[in-house]
Amino acid sequence: MTPSNKLSPLLQGLNKTDYNVETLDDEIRVDKLCFDLLRHLYQELTQQSKTAPEQAGEFCHGADYFLREFIVADRRINLFEATPIHIRQFAGHWYIVRTTEPNLTELKNILSGTDEFYQFLARQKLITETMANEITFQCQELDYYQQRIDDFWAIEGDGYNDWRQACPIEPAAE
Repeated sequence: MTPSNKLSPLLQGLNKTDYNVETLDDEIRVDKLCFDLLRHLYQELTQQSKTAPEQAGEFCHGADYFLREFIVADRRINLFEATPIHIRQFAGHWYIVRTTEPNLTELKNILSGTDEFYQFLARQKLITETMANEITFQCQELDYYQQRIDDFWAIEGDGYNDWRQACPIEPAAE
């Protein structure tokens, strides 16, 4: 086992159901749990993978936005149940309509951090390697996301519905 594949002792007993979000109290609790997971990611990146602290911080910041703003607060789903389609919905729709100036540079940073986070979960045996790799694939679909941003800015008249249907996302959980 390589050092980066070494299980973090604090994550060995992690209960994935603790990350279920059904109520506002759950959302607050899971938000804090996400922050703790991101601290573990930062430690692994800087101490075991020898990633520069600034780069590790950027990865964690990107993952933080995806997890706490989209997965937990908006979608209200367990972060361990996130799928590649959630990445696509986030990057190809939600981010674009929720951001004042959506741009690929910022989105790429968010997706890079999200990818690092899910690869970290796979190394910790908290999700499958297959799922992490499928998430990686969606995080790397940058040409598609750039086209979605360009198409958004080019919407005229009643074109929003067509744009929305090209990468649909169901309304946020209540």
